[in-house]
Amino acid sequence: MTPTVLWIVTLLVAYLLGSIPTGYLLVRFFRHEDVRATGSGNIGATNVARSGGKGLGIATLVLDALKGAVAVSFAWHMAQRIGFPSGYDLEAMAGLFAVLGHMYTVWLGFRGGKGVATALGVFLYLMPTETLSAVVIFAIVFALTKYVSLASIVSAAGLAVLCLIFDTRHQILVDVVYVAIPLLVIVKHHANISRLLNRTEPRFGAKKKEA
Repeated sequence: MTPTVLWIVTLLVAYLLGSIPTGYLLVRFFRHEDVRATGSGNIGATNVARSGGKGLGIATLVLDALKGAVAVSFAWHMAQRIGFPSGYDLEAMAGLFAVLGHMYTVWLGFRGGKGVATALGVFLYLMPTETLSAVVIFAIVFALTKYVSLASIVSAAGLAVLCLIFDTRHQILVDVVYVAIPLLVIVKHHANISRLLNRTEPRFGAKKKEA
């Protein structure tokens, strides 16, 4: 297998892994509902939990993160064929494609989730210590505000900074991915950002007012 073919196969597999709409499938199988028709219409863990399936929300979070980790792990095994440091580039790009697969899944008309959990799995594999630090940032912001979206945005930005500072490899393509994935996650929260600015973003766990 030539390096070019290896890259194409690896990135295609990473995209397809990321594109598995786990939240949609879990809600469809266990509740016989379309999660896109409830709440924010998102297929991610937060909306799955808000739809009334907190257990399914946790399962979605774990499986979405697993998609990202498995995609990078697969790239690591494929990278043994081309050697390092080129292999780090392949791993990072596989992580990016897994996140893109989740955000723009081919199975749902290229409409998917916001990529937070899948990005978490990717970065836990690539930069575990920095990722756990970002999880702490998420927990603090969420505890103070009860906004999942705000916690996701702040922790994503913090993760990019931490990875750029503490990754001693400093490979250009890898650094680009460190910025691109959090940036994509933040951009995917554009509607949440508008609601946060307008003070209309719902806090997690808040009950809707009766009409």
